[in-house]
Amino acid sequence: MQPRKRRSLAAEDRSSRPPIKSRIAAGGALLAFGVAVVVLVIFTARDLPYVMVALAAGALGISAMWIAATNRRFRWWAAVGAVVLVAATVASIVAAGRGAVAVIVGVIGIAVAAALGTAALRWEVRQALAHRWHGVPPTRRGVLLMNPLSGDGKVERLHLVAEARRRGVEPVLLNPGDDLRALAELAVARGADALGMAGGDGSQAVVASVAAAHGLPFVCVPAGTRNHLALDLGIDRDDPLGALDAFKAARETTIDLGEVNGEVFVNNVSLGLYARIVSSDRYRKAKRRTVAETLPDLLGADAEPPGLRLEGPEAVISDAQLIEVSNNKYALSSVMGFGSRAHLDAGVLGVVALTINRTADVNRLVALEAAGHPERYRGWREWTARELEIQGPPSLAAAADGEARTWSPPLHFTIRPCALRVRIAYGQSGASPAFLHSRLAASTLVGLARVVRGRPSGIVPNRKARDET
Repeated sequence: MQPRKRRSLAAEDRSSRPPIKSRIAAGGALLAFGVAVVVLVIFTARDLPYVMVALAAGALGISAMWIAATNRRFRWWAAVGAVVLVAATVASIVAAGRGAVAVIVGVIGIAVAAALGTAALRWEVRQALAHRWHGVPPTRRGVLLMNPLSGDGKVERLHLVAEARRRGVEPVLLNPGDDLRALAELAVARGADALGMAGGDGSQAVVASVAAAHGLPFVCVPAGTRNHLALDLGIDRDDPLGALDAFKAARETTIDLGEVNGEVFVNNVSLGLYARIVSSDRYRKAKRRTVAETLPDLLGADAEPPGLRLEGPEAVISDAQLIEVSNNKYALSSVMGFGSRAHLDAGVLGVVALTINRTADVNRLVALEAAGHPERYRGWREWTARELEIQGPPSLAAAADGEARTWSPPLHFTIRPCALRVRIAYGQSGASPAFLHSRLAASTLVGLARVVRGRPSGIVPNRKARDET
């Protein structure tokens, strides 16, 4: 028996090694990058004054862009100045004589290296997804609950009721006054072997909690406005009809669920600024612009302290202007939590706390928010935990999966590892943007060198599979 086990492990090790075409692509990427670097270094050594002028003009151009993003009074002048300085940067490089050739060679070399590096790592992405998802047969008595008001009427506009029946799935419409949880429980009592929800993330959380309680698989149909859960499950948010095919022969995995005071959330719970900003009529049409324009008023010297308090990784955090607790960690690009999660099965809560102690810091935060990097702000704290408790005022406004809520502190957050079985249709990617970015970000010099040497990827199965092993 022991030799057979060794052969099995050896076969598994070989399957985790990159194929020859990936190794060739990785080698080409390293070569292209090396050529680009050599050309740019030679150009810099010969024409250092022009390079220094270009760098100075570029730095001033970035500063002008920051002023344009944060100062209403000088916004247009700063924008014009930024354009002029960027033009001066390009002119300085071209004026060097060989600058144009060097820049073209450098840009082409880096672009080729990026393309080949991405191609070299694609096998690793496919292998990771193969470990995450496994095939399952069609459901026998699938039930799809639908909110006809979500997503500006996507249920009716896309004829989801008829499409569900055509696939042998029972449609259940949520009418005004209906209790969604009660409808889901009734479907289970009548013999449903899979539950789905066509609606927004708040509705997804309700039906997902019922499915998890009964050990049934869950199908997410993106018929809401933002559909963050579908995004992180690798479901095409622009194709709700395609998502319905998850009731056919499909792929399945298990994901975690977040819980706050006994209530399930699939994405996140936000406290503080979020509830006030989303109440703006402009928010849904221009999210990032509304955030950037509203933050200075909410964070100014006259703003009321939020009174939020929690235990951070190093010390107690008091009067945080915003706290976000998520089901697994987000790769955030916005103060309001616009981002994606690389994993939904890591068994942790993602926690972000934002505090501002000085009015002068507001402009810097707004600039970083507009640039998509709020995490660079010094009052930004981010960590993971398995449980968390938050204190606050007697009545605490919140947004759970985008739905407005009011709770009485303390709020106790926990993570339920691998609590929900999820199905997605064949043809869906099964990978979130953050997952793809984290994998393809491995196409650095070290990662590409590993592929060239034919070293194993080190990919591991999802949490449930690891625990079973």
